[in-house]
Amino acid sequence: MMHTMDRYGLKSNPERKVLSVTQLNLEARRLLETGLSMTWVEGELSNIARPASGHWYFTLKDKGAQIRCAMFRNRNQYAQIEPRDGMAVVVRGRVSLYEARGDYQLITENIQDAGVGALQKQFEALKRKLDQEGLFSEDTKLPLPAMPGRIGLITSPTGAAVKDILNVLNRRFPGIPVRIYPVAVQGDNAAPQIVKALELANERRDCDVLILARGGGSIEDLWPFNEEAVARAIYACSIPIVSAVGHETDITISDFVADLRAPTPSAAAELVVPDAEDWVLRLASLRRRLQRSLFSFMEDAQETLKWLAGRHQQVRPDRQIAQHLLRLDDLDGRLRGLIKIQLAQRTQRLSSIFARLQSRSPQHALLRSASSLERSSQQLNQAMSRHLEHLKSRLALASAKLNSVGPQATLERGYAIVMHDSRLVTDAAQLSAQDAISVRLAKGTADATVTATHEDSSK
Repeated sequence: MMHTMDRYGLKSNPERKVLSVTQLNLEARRLLETGLSMTWVEGELSNIARPASGHWYFTLKDKGAQIRCAMFRNRNQYAQIEPRDGMAVVVRGRVSLYEARGDYQLITENIQDAGVGALQKQFEALKRKLDQEGLFSEDTKLPLPAMPGRIGLITSPTGAAVKDILNVLNRRFPGIPVRIYPVAVQGDNAAPQIVKALELANERRDCDVLILARGGGSIEDLWPFNEEAVARAIYACSIPIVSAVGHETDITISDFVADLRAPTPSAAAELVVPDAEDWVLRLASLRRRLQRSLFSFMEDAQETLKWLAGRHQQVRPDRQIAQHLLRLDDLDGRLRGLIKIQLAQRTQRLSSIFARLQSRSPQHALLRSASSLERSSQQLNQAMSRHLEHLKSRLALASAKLNSVGPQATLERGYAIVMHDSRLVTDAAQLSAQDAISVRLAKGTADATVTATHEDSSK
């Protein structure tokens, strides 16, 4: 191989391939795009730019390195988050190189909040685990009672969900009592409180159905209802549970484990109680059926009597007449007895249904509350009277002690208080002849003029 010298004295190889910068960047881009497939990358956003073109340009970094990223308009319009500097994200994209500047970059097609992505992974993992254990099986689901005696609400006592549920229950069937188990529905303390409430309700056994509810929110807000401890507490509860967590599009682990899922808290209230108007219509229908049955029975009985009366006219022998009369009396007695029994049974059934409706009327609860309030008011008045008498006794004792050490007791023994120029006089040296003084006695005061002063000879 022959070598030649260039003008700098270096050897040159005429067979050597020399690339232009453009060609080099093109080859580098091809190597990156073919060597690295679509991948997920996690990092922190910075240097976010949104030019008029609608594309997003940003830097994804961690403690050791950074990479420039581009997310074109046709992809970022479907993003579920609004990127901002400092946000931790997970992006999906392909590695490429911008040839004009030789910049190594990641062409992004999907971007997610890193926290949401981690929670979603936890959700899917726990869902698969519990499903494999049979916690979602339809065979273990309990049916809801047709008419619950009491409904239990496990929810926040101050949230919108409890108000919606109570409004629907009062509208559909106001006589059914409700017990509220107050719990936090988001935050670190929510899941333990929900578990404790489920265990307490299962231990008391005073509710026929439970509603586990809260309003809508993000996946972080709803996360207590995706906790494994809550799922297992729902599965262990022997009372039917309706899960009403979030909006219709929100799905939690509690929805899969519960005996029934409601799309909203209001829908859960409609599922657990019947409509009182429907029951009134059913009772009216039963009454009409009973009346028709009684009328039909009476008509048949009258036809039988007419037929027997006709037979009586046809058969002339006295003996047959007597037999028919006896049978007629017997049938009449049996008919009347049967009618009484039928009427008594249907009357008793109607009375029982009416009594059940009356027992669920809120008037009884109001009367009990009024009686309890009156007793509490009487007890409060008695306690206040005793407290005032005690204070009066203490005041009298303090007054007596104060009087025993006050100046009035000394004045009562014949002493006096002398004032000169609004000052108390305790020494004769404070006064001079012709000074005007005021003397306070036990009862009243006296004005006087000093005629002379004398020193205390006993000193």
